[in-house]
Amino acid sequence: MVNSISADILSRRAAKAAAGASTQPETAFLVFDTESVPDGDLIRRVKYPGENLTPDEAIERARAEARELSRDGSDFLPVTFQVPVAVCVLRVGTDWSIQGLTCLDAPAFRTPQIVRQFWRGVSHYHRAKLVTFNGRGFDLPLLELAAFDHGCQAREYFQTSRNRFQGMHLDLMDWLSNFGACRLTGGLSMLAQRTAGGYPVGCGKLDISGDQVLDLYRAGKIREINDYCMFDTLDTYFVFLRTRVLVGEMTIDEERVLARRARLWLGNKVSELPMLQNYIEAWDRAHS
Repeated sequence: MVNSISADILSRRAAKAAAGASTQPETAFLVFDTESVPDGDLIRRVKYPGENLTPDEAIERARAEARELSRDGSDFLPVTFQVPVAVCVLRVGTDWSIQGLTCLDAPAFRTPQIVRQFWRGVSHYHRAKLVTFNGRGFDLPLLELAAFDHGCQAREYFQTSRNRFQGMHLDLMDWLSNFGACRLTGGLSMLAQRTAGGYPVGCGKLDISGDQVLDLYRAGKIREINDYCMFDTLDTYFVFLRTRVLVGEMTIDEERVLARRARLWLGNKVSELPMLQNYIEAWDRAHS
């Protein structure tokens, strides 16, 4: 059972954070995740100039070449040849509670609008720290290159977030791997399913994995891609909370209060975001 003292501590912390504010505590963190697909036209122009290939043919040729060069048979193409098709952002307050959850440019999910909305949001919440899982290695380079493509300004970000150790960005994979000293085999799903007292931190992978994204995109299932992105964003949030226990910013009882508070918040959002029901059901099964 959650320690009632810890619950009181969280309530007082939230009240203190909100002191002098008319609504809710200041947004302190932007937890986000991305999904992408290869840019076939760019691949065709850069890798195979002068050859009469369609964008899809260029993608498949590049994937085949990647498989041949990969030690584990991966055909995932470098971030330089990817474009974002889903970006999900979770706003978190100074009291560590969820304030908002959105997939950008829903329900159209158009890449240029996704990119512009993301960088406008980062600029608006410029005092908030970005939280990712492998953001340094993929998500932020993806969005930086997309900003380059579409001419988006990100002045505050480039001034404050590029310091690996003390900037306004926390890459959980980088941090938990001792800044690249070890491989976190299993990734975010593994961390989300690690248990503490019999309960996992999050849910882990549900019905979709990253290697299915391109096929889903080709089938026009962009909504499903964004749902998958949203679920990974939520798992990133719960893993983030556990890392705050590790560094002494909250106790394990306080983390459990926040997790239950998040479960209630998500339940109240199902009418607005029906896809959350799948995540909630998986959460309830894992935490029963």
